[in-house]
Amino acid sequence: MTWLSSRSPRPSLPPPQLTQDDLAAAAKAGYRSIISSRPDGEEAGQPSAEEMARMAGEHGLAFAHVPIVPGKATDADADRMKEALATLPQPTLGFCRSGTRAATLWALAEADRADPATIIAQAKAAGYDLADLTPALKRRSERVDQ
Repeated sequence: MTWLSSRSPRPSLPPPQLTQDDLAAAAKAGYRSIISSRPDGEEAGQPSAEEMARMAGEHGLAFAHVPIVPGKATDADADRMKEALATLPQPTLGFCRSGTRAATLWALAEADRADPATIIAQAKAAGYDLADLTPALKRRSERVDQ
C-alpha cells in the first residue's frame, strides 16, 4: 500500500493486490479513497477495476482507476492522478503491484506543488527511489497549463 495525498506518501509495504481484508483495514485506519494503478488483467486472478470499486464501496471507500504499464507514465496519466487526488476524499491509499507506479503517479501529480528534490525525498522516505523522475518533475513543474 502506498499513501497518496496532496501532502506526502507514508512508508508501508504495498501488497500486489488489495483484498477485502485490506480494504476493511484501510477503512478502519481512516483512509477514505483507493486509487488503483494496475491495468485490468495484469495478472491471473486479479479483480477488475469494476470489482475493486464495488469492494471499496462496501467499506465506504471511494475508488478511482488510473492504470499504467510499468515505466510508461505519461503526462495524461499524471494529470488523471492529479485530478483523482484533487477530487477524492482524503486520505487516499494508492496501490499497484509493487507500489512504484502509484508513487510515480503521485510524484508527477505533485510536481507543481513542491520542488523535485522535496518530492524525491518524500518518496525515498516511503521506500521508493524516484530520482530518475527528476527531469520529468522539473518539466511538469514548469508547465504553464497546470
